[in-house]
Amino acid sequence: MPRLSILAAGLLACPLLQAQTNTAGDDPAGEAVTLDRVVVEASRLRGVNAFDMPASATVVSLDGDASRADADVSEVLRGIPGVLARDRRNLAQDTQLSIRGFGARSTFGVRGLRLYADGIPASMPDGQGQVSHYSLAGADRIEVLRGPFSALHGNSSGGVVQIWSADGQPGDPWQARVTVGADDTWTAAAQLLGGGERFGYNFAISRFDTDGWREHSAARRDVANLKLNFDLGDRRRLQLVGNYVDIPEAQDPLGLTAEQARENPRQAVVNAFQYNTRKSVRQGQAGALYEHGFGAAQTLRMMAYGGEREVLQFLPIPPVAQRNPLQAGAVIDLDNTYYGFDARWSMQGELAGRALEVTVGANLDRQRQHRRGWENFVGDTLGVRGGLRRDERNRLENADVYAQAWWQLADRWALLLGARHSEVEFVSRDNYVTDGNPDDSGHVTHNHTAPVAGLSFAPRDDLRVYVSAGRGFETPTFNEISYRADGGAGLAFDLRPAVSDNYELGVKWRDDAGARLEAALFRADTDDELAVARNVAGRSSYRNAGSARRQGVEVSAGLPLGEQWDLSLAATHLDAEFRSGYLICQGSGCTDPSVAVPAGSPIPGVPEQQAFARLQWQQGPWSAALEGEAVSSVPVNDLGSESAAGYGLLHLEASRSWNTRAGRLRAFARVDNLLDRDHIGSVIVNEGNGRFYEPGRDRTWMVGLHWTGDGLGAGARR
Repeated sequence: MPRLSILAAGLLACPLLQAQTNTAGDDPAGEAVTLDRVVVEASRLRGVNAFDMPASATVVSLDGDASRADADVSEVLRGIPGVLARDRRNLAQDTQLSIRGFGARSTFGVRGLRLYADGIPASMPDGQGQVSHYSLAGADRIEVLRGPFSALHGNSSGGVVQIWSADGQPGDPWQARVTVGADDTWTAAAQLLGGGERFGYNFAISRFDTDGWREHSAARRDVANLKLNFDLGDRRRLQLVGNYVDIPEAQDPLGLTAEQARENPRQAVVNAFQYNTRKSVRQGQAGALYEHGFGAAQTLRMMAYGGEREVLQFLPIPPVAQRNPLQAGAVIDLDNTYYGFDARWSMQGELAGRALEVTVGANLDRQRQHRRGWENFVGDTLGVRGGLRRDERNRLENADVYAQAWWQLADRWALLLGARHSEVEFVSRDNYVTDGNPDDSGHVTHNHTAPVAGLSFAPRDDLRVYVSAGRGFETPTFNEISYRADGGAGLAFDLRPAVSDNYELGVKWRDDAGARLEAALFRADTDDELAVARNVAGRSSYRNAGSARRQGVEVSAGLPLGEQWDLSLAATHLDAEFRSGYLICQGSGCTDPSVAVPAGSPIPGVPEQQAFARLQWQQGPWSAALEGEAVSSVPVNDLGSESAAGYGLLHLEASRSWNTRAGRLRAFARVDNLLDRDHIGSVIVNEGNGRFYEPGRDRTWMVGLHWTGDGLGAGARR
C-alpha cells in the first residue's frame, strides 16, 4: 500500500504543476543560442540540449564508419573523461565499467551505475547491471551522464549510460558487417533499417566468437535487437523494443598473481582447467513506450517492460571448503524475472515570462530471483553440478516518485531543480533448511530522498559556466548481501545503503568551426561506503566501510585541424580514498575482521590518471587514425599492498570505401597495442587468492568489411 500511495501521489500531482502554457510553441530554451542541439534523453528534459545542461553529458555517435569490431561496449566508450571501460576479454565476467570511481569495486557485471537500452532499464531493480545485451549493430548513439544529476535516476546512479537504436525512416539503408582477427576471433552483424511515413523498424543481429587470447577463454555471444516505431498521429507515438542475448558457455580463465602475469600473461590458472570454470547467460526482455501529447506543450509518457535473465556459473571452490554445512556450494544458478512501469508528465511553458519545463513522474520496479547453489563435484568428478546447497526465493520492490523543473530565470541564467524519493524493499524466503543450516528468511526496507540543483550562466553565446549539487544513494545488490561477513548463513540484511553528496563546477565552449572544450571539477563524499569485508573460497562478502571521497577534474576537447584532420583529447585526474579507517579479514577462513585499513587509503580499482587522444585524417574515400591511451597504476586491494602498473598504448587504423551499384563498401583494418606493450588490462578487486590481475592483449590485428545498401528500406522500395 505505501508504494501504491507514492505512485498515485506522483501522478495526481501532474495537473497541479501546470504553469502558463506556451501554446505558441516557442523555443523553451529562450533567447540562448547554442551550437549543439543534441538533447540528452538521460536528463529527461525535452527542450534543453546537452550544451545548456548544468551537467557533464557526452553523446557518442555510432555512425557505422568506425574501424572496430564492435564486439564490446568498451570500444565506443574510450575517450570519455571520467569513464573507465575495460574489455576484460572474458565474457564470463562482462565489461568492467566505472564512472568517476563509482562501480570500481565490482568484480563482475556493472554496479553503482544506471544502464538503459532504448529507454528500457538494463540495470536490475537492485542495482546490478550488465551491458552484454547492448546491440552495437543497430545502435545510433550512446549517452553518458556524469555528476549530481545522475541521482535523478534513483538507486545506484553514480552515473548513467544509455544506448539508443536508430529510428527507421523511409529510404534508410540496410547494412552488413564482418570482421576477422587474431585468436580465431570473428564477428558478423546485420541491420535491417527502414519504414514508411508512419512506421519505422530497426532489426539488428550479431555474433561474436573467439578462441580467446588467454588459455581457457573461448566464448560466443549472440545478440538480437528489434525496435518498432509507430506514429499514431495527433502527437501520439508508440515504440516497441525487444532484445535477446545468448552466451551459451563462456570459459573463465580467472585472474593471475603478479608473478604469473609476468611469467606468462596468456595462461589460465590450474583451477580453471580442473573445475572447468565457466558461465552461461541467457536474457530476453521487451518493453513499450507510449507518448501522448496534449495541446502544444504537454506530454504524457508511459513505459512498461519485463524480462528474464538466467545465469549458471561454475566456480573453482574445492570440495573441502564445501564441507561446512553453511557453505552455499560452488555452482551458482540464478533465475531472475523483472518488470516495471514508469509514467511521467512533462510541460513546456512559461513562468514570469520566462521559458519553463516541468517533469513529474513515478515508477514501480519488481525483481523476482530464484537463487540456488550446488556442489561442483560428484564423487571424484570436478566441474559438474552436484548436490543442492542453497535454495531461496528473493524479491525486491522499488517504488519512486520524482520531479524536476528547468527555468530560464534571466536572459543568460537558467536553473534546474529536481528531487526523487525512493523506497526499496528486499525480501528473502529460505527453502533450504537443514539441521546444520537454519531458516535464513528475512527482509529489509530502505528509504531515501535525493535532491539535486544546478545553475548555468551563458556569458557568451558559445560559452556556458555551471555549478550543480545533489545527493545520491546506492543499496547493496542481491549479490552483495548474499554472503555474510561473519561466515553465517543467510543474507546480510545489516548492510546499509551508501549515501553520496555530489558537487560539480564546469565550463563548456563551442565555436562555429566545430571546436569544443569542456572541463569539470567534481567531488563526491560518501557515507557508509560499501567495501569488501572478506573474500574466501571464491565468495565475497561486504561491509559498510565508513566515509570515502572521490574528487578530481575532467577535461575533453575536439579540435578540427583543417579540412582533413581532427584531434580529440580527454583526460581525468581522480583522487579516490577512504576517509575513515575500517577493519577487513585477511587469510583463509577469517570471519572476524582484524586488519586495519587506515584512513587515506586509496579505493581499489580506480586509477589516479587516465588520458586519451585520437588524431584522425580523412581525404575522399581514405581515412586513418592514430589513438593513444594511458592509465596510471591501479591499486588492487583495500590495503594498497599491490597495484597494477600504469601503461600507455598506441592503436592504428585505416579504411577505404567504394561506391558501387549495390551500395557502399568499406574495408578497414586496425592494430591494437601497436608497440606490443605488456600491461594489465583490468583488475579483480580484493581477489582472495591474490589473483588480482587480468593481462591485456599484446599486439593484435583485425580486418573487416562493412556494406551499406543504397536505400533498401521499405519506404525506398515502394
